[in-house]
Parts: sequence; C-alpha cells; structure tokens
Amino acid sequence: MGDKREISRRTFLNYALMGTGGFLAAGMITPMIRFAVDPLLQGHAGGDKVAVGSPDEFGPEPKRVEFKVHTKDGWYESESTLSAWITKNDKGEILALSPICKHLGCTVNWNESADHPNQYFCPCHLGRYTINGEHILGTPPTASLDEYETEVKDGKLYLGKVKANPRPGVNG
Repeated sequence: MGDKREISRRTFLNYALMGTGGFLAAGMITPMIRFAVDPLLQGHAGGDKVAVGSPDEFGPEPKRVEFKVHTKDGWYESESTLSAWITKNDKGEILALSPICKHLGCTVNWNESADHPNQYFCPCHLGRYTINGEHILGTPPTASLDEYETEVKDGKLYLGKVKANPRPGVNG
C-alpha cells in the first residue's frame, strides 16, 4: 500500500510538453479538416432542373431558348447562361438538344446554311446534324448532338442534365 510511484521532473516535463503540443496541433488541424469537409456537408438549394417555358410554346420547328443555371463547385458559386434547341413532335414528345457541336465545341444553328436547309449547321467546320440531332456522316462531327433531360410538370417544361444522344449518324 505504500508503493507510491513518483514522477521525476524530466518525465513530468515530457508529459506537459506532449500534452501542450498535442492540444496546439489539434487546434491547428481542426479548422483545416473543417475547411476541407465543409462543402460536402452543405445542402444544395433548388433542384437540378430549370423551367424554360410552357410546352405549348414549342412545335415541330426548332426554337432556341436560353436559361440560367446556378453552379456550385466547393466554395465557388456562379451563374451560367446555357441554351437549347427545343422541338415537339406530333405525338407531343419534346426533344431538347445542346447547341454545342461535337466536333470542336462551336455553336450550331438551325436552318442557317442555304445549301443544307432544315438542318443544324456548324459554321466553324461545316458540320451538319438532322432535326433530331443525328450527325450526318461524312461531315466533321463524329457524334450526335447531346440532349437535355426533359420533364413537363405543372404546365412548365423543365430541362435537366445533358446526356449523350443515343441516335447514330445518318447519311445526308
């Protein structure tokens, strides 16, 4: 019962310095971890789809619409303006195409070329696409125009993320 262990001054100083150093290190590392993990813990406001108008506004002739998308990348937030070519067929099916050419990223326009009417035309390298976004074989693009996800809800047309167009190229 009388075995009381005494700590030497050197051992006490080692314990005190290690405890103080650990406390200071934890104080410096905790904000760094919080800074790195915080964007993952934040909730995202809004949905992934943007309203671009009423489905009744669109018909068989492609109509270009512009819309703003809020983008958040970590701590950097920005608002980008995007556009889409939208058509609606006789069955009421809506197709929204990205205007970005799959060759080198130029912007395509509908019915712009007098030599190739009723086609999307890329003036940069003479790329052409059909009304459904299919690339015309023998022109520079090697893939069809991308599509936006579409949804009709409460009388409004919403566009979502861009996805690859599954349609193959066609002879033109």
